[in-house]
Amino acid sequence: MFRRLFQFIFLCMGVTLLHSQQTETIKLKTSEISYTVYGEGKPILIINGGPGMNSDGFETIAKTLSKTHQAIIYDQRGTGRSEIDIINRSTMTMELMLRDIETIRTHLNIESWIIFGHSFGGMLGSFYASKFPERVSAMILSSSGGMDLSLLRSLDIRSALTETQQDSLAFWTQKINNGDSTYQTRYQRGKYLAPAYLYDQSLVNVVAHRLTQGNMQINSLIWQDMQRINFDCKNQLKSFTKPVLIIQGKQDIIDKSIAQTADKVFQNSTLVYVDKSAHYGWLEQPELYFDSVNLFLSNLASK
Repeated sequence: MFRRLFQFIFLCMGVTLLHSQQTETIKLKTSEISYTVYGEGKPILIINGGPGMNSDGFETIAKTLSKTHQAIIYDQRGTGRSEIDIINRSTMTMELMLRDIETIRTHLNIESWIIFGHSFGGMLGSFYASKFPERVSAMILSSSGGMDLSLLRSLDIRSALTETQQDSLAFWTQKINNGDSTYQTRYQRGKYLAPAYLYDQSLVNVVAHRLTQGNMQINSLIWQDMQRINFDCKNQLKSFTKPVLIIQGKQDIIDKSIAQTADKVFQNSTLVYVDKSAHYGWLEQPELYFDSVNLFLSNLASK
């Protein structure tokens, strides 16, 4: 079971950033939270996928959204520059991840913001909205993992791979399990896992590089915590009335039922499928993806 969860890492890639930015670190008693702010305007918190992944690569989204908004990305606890003294079951929980988000919000003196969550970030963003609905002015759920743990029943990564890819993935994963943590080995594993998340296979090498950055210990601990608390925030979000955009690739490895469930739960949601796109709409179909996101944001501004 957990081996399957280990493979369940959501990722993303980045490009050179073109807009002004400011990176800061909030120092806490036993940890640090690193975040970067792009642009000015109504704030949007961008929560990256994972768990166990840093925010490297979400500059693409932040750069685009910073043309009209203040876009904020951050490294989740224990990843990137958000260092933590000890990584264990006590320090890697969903509740503490919510506390980190609130720490950033209060530090920046933000009353409410738009939550943009991709993949696992959509799950964390939904959890945040269920606990702090007054702090969320709108939501964008991008290829979200959902509001509960039904994803674990529907996700089948191996079925999206060829037999050769499955065999190669198993080979390189075993080498890592045996203690080989070199970049080359991690990259080779990523190269045979990445095709499951892509419609455009020309992006495999980029995704494979991103996969080398995942922290599998954090990944496992967070999924264990989600199962411990029986993660399910559907009932709380039934009363959430703020606008929600649900956007997902038609060919995403995440089953369409996840997005459809969210669309039924929210009272004020719009569901958009992007064709010829899997898990990374802003990479595979950037024009269609950002047209939908920008239309949603412009409609918010006009109200």
